[in-house]
Amino acid sequence: MSSQEDSINIDNTAWVHETALLFGHISIGADSSVWPHVVMRSEMFHIAIGARTNIQDFVMIHVGGGTPTIVGDDCSITHHATLHGCTIGDKCLIGINATIMDGATIGNNCIVAGHSIVTEGSVFPDNSIIAGSPAKLVKERDSGKANAMNAAFYTQNAKNYAKGVHRFSEDDLRAAGFLPE
Repeated sequence: MSSQEDSINIDNTAWVHETALLFGHISIGADSSVWPHVVMRSEMFHIAIGARTNIQDFVMIHVGGGTPTIVGDDCSITHHATLHGCTIGDKCLIGINATIMDGATIGNNCIVAGHSIVTEGSVFPDNSIIAGSPAKLVKERDSGKANAMNAAFYTQNAKNYAKGVHRFSEDDLRAAGFLPE
């Protein structure tokens, strides 16, 4: 049996916590962050994480039986979510403990509510709010701006963590536009 080396490409501006486990063929885009205890594994196909996207604590990302896992730019994949062989568009927020299965496609500017289960092959258009088990379209709204702001917060937070700074000051939050002047 031949052995294939891991092919992990992490942009030099991205931050990956030391406890994250990455195996296989993975790319992580500019200014993205991978938080504690994330697992990404791709024995076949690949995992691609876009720019300024955050993969939060305890997220599991795996490829499907016939599909890669692709996550767009400016996304937040929140704590304990599972992505399995799916495609996530740009400026999306995937809620805590949500699961998105093989062949599912989530459009741009979407929210998948926490604890939702997006079943195999499901397709949701841009600007969807998705919830339930099985997940269904519950509303249409462009959440791109709010989702990009959340991702921007994590981009700054990761830059701080890379410097050993684990807390924001109120001045930092104001300067970043997260609190009013």
